Amino acid sequence: MKTDLNENEDLSTQIAEAIRDAIIEGSLIVDQRLPSEAELCEKFDVGRSTVREALKRLAAQNLIRTQRGAAGGAFVNRMSFEEAYDQQITTSTLLLSMNRVDFETACEARYALERSCAPLSAQRRTPDQLATMRAEIHRQSQPGLTDEAFCASDVAFHRALVDGAGNPVLSYQLAGAVEAMQPLMNIITYTQRDRDRIVALHTRLADAIEGQDGDGADSTLSELAEYTVELGRNRLTSSKQS
Repeated sequence: MKTDLNENEDLSTQIAEAIRDAIIEGSLIVDQRLPSEAELCEKFDVGRSTVREALKRLAAQNLIRTQRGAAGGAFVNRMSFEEAYDQQITTSTLLLSMNRVDFETACEARYALERSCAPLSAQRRTPDQLATMRAEIHRQSQPGLTDEAFCASDVAFHRALVDGAGNPVLSYQLAGAVEAMQPLMNIITYTQRDRDRIVALHTRLADAIEGQDGDGADSTLSELAEYTVELGRNRLTSSKQS
């Protein structure tokens, strides 16, 4: 584990990074107990408050867990893909908002990623995932559904499609695309979109997934992407004219 610190940079951040790197490299393995706070203070030549701040950073990233008692301490955590979803979504949301990614760039990335899942989902989706897609289509068809509820249902529908690919790595990578980019696109397009058209596209998509028609699912997603880009352009034109 690297213990040389740069005095001109935040010490707790450097310590957290050194421990994180040791976990990634396998020097510290799952369920292994980290050195005590006193040992870490000596190892990095820093005060206890600095070590505690570093451990808080690692715990916030779900890289370590703490236990109390005689056999307690800080232990390397076994992070699951599901536990990492929130971080991925938060990071994606911040990147999109802070870097002002334009609508069409976000749309291109979001659908390119999801289209990679469509053929897999057509082959691997479970009955529960297909049922979720059908339930969300029914929900989207209800009269009087608020824009907020329609957006939430839209996200849930696409989340089920992605998870249907049965690949946790893809699901993790797409967590940000679906649950960060999709709400962004919904905010931009909700005043322009035709709900009936979206429900029809979602229905075709679910039919293709149920029929194990990967090409059909991909084609429908492509059509949905083109429609979304069209909505974004219409919104931009309306904004310039008002």
